Amino acid sequence: MEPQTDLLFRSLADPTRRAIYERLARGGEQTVRMLTEQAGISQPAVSKHLAVLKSAGLVRDRPEGRQTHYSANGEALAPLAGWMREYGAFWKGRFDDLEDLLDRMDQ
Repeated sequence: MEPQTDLLFRSLADPTRRAIYERLARGGEQTVRMLTEQAGISQPAVSKHLAVLKSAGLVRDRPEGRQTHYSANGEALAPLAGWMREYGAFWKGRFDDLEDLLDRMDQ
């Protein structure tokens, strides 16, 4: 597995980070305060999760005055989409082979 793909999987493995990413992807740009209100965890914890997501390239930050606004970077998911396509084709072939075998067994 490519190092970037591995980093993306590790970053999204945590359910809290996944939830934060999903909020940003669905709700658009948000501040740490806005995310903290929805997350049910402390502001420092949200900030740590955002740092992990940012290091993986999954979120972008935009400082504005004393606040930082975060947004999802959907383009960063491209390596995961490629990985899924590759394994989707692999499993489709396996299921086709299994179906053929079961059809031969029924005859």
